[in-house]
Formats: sequence, C-alpha cells, structure tokens
Amino acid sequence: MAAASLLSPHFLLNPKLSIQTSASKFPIPKSRSTPRTRVFSATFSDPFVLQIAETLEDSLSSSSSSSSSSSSSSSSSSLLLQKLRDASSQTVLSTAWPSRKDESFRFTDTSLIRYSQVTPISHPPPSIAISIDTQFPNISIVDGHIVNSLSNLSQLPTGVFVGSLSSLSSETISKRVSEFVANFEGDLFWSLNGLGTPDLVVVYVPAGCRVEMPLHIMYHSVEGGDIGSKKLPVSNPRVLVLVEEGGEIGVIEEYVGGGENKCYWANAVTEVVIGEGAKVKHSYIQSQSLSAAHIKWTSVQQGSSSSYELIEVSTGGKLSRHNVNIQQVGPDTVTELSTFHLSVGDQTQDLHSKLVLDHPRGYSRQLHKCIVAHSLGQAVFDGNIKVNRYAQQTDAGQLTRSLLLEPRATVNVKPNLQIIADNVKCSHGAAISDLEENQLFYFLARGIDSETARKALIFSFGGEVIERLPYSLIRKKVETQIKALLEPTLKGSP
Repeated sequence: MAAASLLSPHFLLNPKLSIQTSASKFPIPKSRSTPRTRVFSATFSDPFVLQIAETLEDSLSSSSSSSSSSSSSSSSSSLLLQKLRDASSQTVLSTAWPSRKDESFRFTDTSLIRYSQVTPISHPPPSIAISIDTQFPNISIVDGHIVNSLSNLSQLPTGVFVGSLSSLSSETISKRVSEFVANFEGDLFWSLNGLGTPDLVVVYVPAGCRVEMPLHIMYHSVEGGDIGSKKLPVSNPRVLVLVEEGGEIGVIEEYVGGGENKCYWANAVTEVVIGEGAKVKHSYIQSQSLSAAHIKWTSVQQGSSSSYELIEVSTGGKLSRHNVNIQQVGPDTVTELSTFHLSVGDQTQDLHSKLVLDHPRGYSRQLHKCIVAHSLGQAVFDGNIKVNRYAQQTDAGQLTRSLLLEPRATVNVKPNLQIIADNVKCSHGAAISDLEENQLFYFLARGIDSETARKALIFSFGGEVIERLPYSLIRKKVETQIKALLEPTLKGSP
C-alpha cells in the first residue's frame, strides 16, 4: 500500500469483518380498500422514520386519487405495488434512522436528511423545460415519475417492454415480474423507496433477444429547496430490469439535478435480474446538485453463465451513497465492477458493495478509484466479497486506490474478502496517496510545467474507469464534466 502523502491526509484502512444483524419484523395489517388506513403502529420507536413513512403514504393517496379518473391500472399491477409497499412497511416499522453508531454508517453522516423537512413529491412539475441530450432509446423519470412525453422508445426491438408497471398489459411479463417484487430486503432507504415509489419502471428483455442500442434511463430532479430553507423534497424512483435466458442489453442510468445549489433527496432503487447466459452492461452516472442527498440501491441477481458489468462515475451530491448487492445464483458467472468517485467540495462519496458467490467458477473483478480534492471532502469504500463453501475455483480480485489532493482530505476504506471455499484464487489491495513526486518530476524534466503535469496525472487517474464506459457519447460527456469540476482545484495547485 502506498504511504500517505507528505501533506499528511487522514485515512483509515480497516480490513476487519463487518457484522450486521437483520432487523426484527412486526406484523402489519393487510391492504385495505379505498380509503386507505395507515398501516403504521403507534408503538414505533423512531418518530422521524414514522413521520417520513406517513408523508409518503399520504402523497401516494393524493396522487392515486387524482389519477384515478384519467387512468385505470390493472388489478395485477396494483396488487404487485401493494405487495411491495406492504413488505417495505414491515422493515420500516422495525428499523431506526441510521447513525454513526451503526457499523455500515460509521463514516457516513446522514444529518443532511435527518434535520430537514422531508416532503414527498407527489406529482411531476406541470411544465417541464428539460432538454433530452441522447441518441439512444430513452425513458425520462422526473422527480420519481415517468414522463412519457420526454421518452422515446421507438428503436427498441419487438418483444422488449420498457414502461411503468401500471401500463403493462402482458400477463406473461406481469407474472415474471411478480416473481421478483419484494424478494430482497435492503436497509431502511431501500424500504422507504418501496413504500414511496409511485410506480415501478419495468425493463423486460425476452429470451434470446439482443438489444443493439443501450437504453438510456434519465432521472431529472427538478423540485428542490433553497440552501438554508430546510426543505428537502424526496423522490423514490424504482426500476426492475429483467433479462431472460440468453438476452443482452446495455443500460445507462444518468442522474442530473435542475439547479446547482438546489436541496433535494433522490432515493433510488434499481433491481437487475439476469437469466442464464444473459449479459447486462450497466453504466451509472451521478451528477446531482452539490447540495443534494443521493442514496441509491443496486441489487443484482446473476444466473448461470451470465455476465454483469457496472461502470460508475459519481461526482454530485453533498451526500452520495451507492449500495451495491450482487448475488450469484448459478455457476460460471462474470462480474466486473468499476467505480470512480470525485469529491470537489464539502461532499461525501460513499460506496458500499457486497458480492456473494455461492457457486463454482465465478469470476469477479472490482476496481474502486476516488479523488478527494477539497479539505472538507471525504470518500468511503466498504467492499465485501464473500466466497462461500461451494464456490470452488472462484477467481476474485478487488483493488481500491484513492488520491487525496488537500491536507485535510479524508478517505475511509475497508476492503473485505471472506473465503470459506478452499480451492480459489482471490486477492485484494488498497492504496492511498497524493500525486507521486517522481511522476511529477518525469514531466518537469521534459519541459512540461507543473500545472499541466498535475492535470495530466489527475485526469488519467480517473480516466482508467471513465474509458471503460462502453458508449463514446457518454464517455465524452463525462470527461467534460470531470474536467470542469477539477479545473478550479487545479488552478489553485502549486
């Protein structure tokens, strides 16, 4: 591991095992006919969580009553959404708001949300002035709500469905979707999303279908409070990607904010189910307002001989946290995770990932890179790879590298490799440093000034992940964003 820089940034390297216990569950009443009555118990121990849950339920009641006259959802989709909300309610009832005393939030301060006035966004804005900058088939989600007028899905092949659960007319697809709704339990934020999502976006790829062009899912955060107002509108977009046996698709998730200093909370969930021999290339780009909270869950289930590749670039949010959970449900899987986080202000960029291997001959590689370019900025990495008893002949590798450009910049990393199988090839490593003096000297000795040298080294550090983005248009867009964010920092460098 590289030593800390001469600027003496603070860092923690802790490879110890993190143990979490599952929250107990309390029974809740079954769903009732309209008007709905609350399912939350008066004996709940965390008033703040209860308050959020009640406001989420109220917002759903108002939105459903206003839309009932203009559209009628199928009974099957309504039952599936109710199943999701009921399952989420059980966890919400038994889970307190996370604090620094919880191991998984030890380095992640959620007070930005905790001490704000959280108000759910029950409707998309009546007038939307949003430009859609993409050449791919796309679907737009504004403040958690699908906006069909901003979407273009005409280039998708026959048999592929992309749209809301409430608009899904195929009983065959509905039956398949029902098998994966509410079958995974995440943390409190996962459950709040399930309780508050207005609809489920379904992406369905039939068996043997190869989608040539990627699907661009664009998330726009429009409504937001001003700095100091304590107002924090929350949206809960939720997406289920289901790729049947032998299917292939690329998915681009892009999160953007409407105002540079707007305060809001995007609480998103993406579930990916990959059938036998299927392939998914997943690009995730997060450039929210620097005053926003962005918390995202990505849950992946990989069948036999399937392939999943995630390339993530996260630069926005005052609080940004990505929880990635990948479960291998068959042998011969390929899993590749590449992440680049950038903190240029008073920001927290947090990645918590967990890969569970239960079957033989799994192959996985994880690369996490981050740059902290501000004295109040911090990055967090908690990466867990678990190789269980029957996952023989597994080949797993994990590497995290952090670049700290300011004296008080902070990074906390905890690479974690748990191996129970006895016939595996596994490795992990961590490195934390400032720019290497010998690298700068190499440029200076060839007549290149210090500022240009630092720019080249810093851009190339993140470029290792950015160049893995499979689509040139997205790659160029991200490169431009990164350069614009780093420019003020580099101008002030010695």
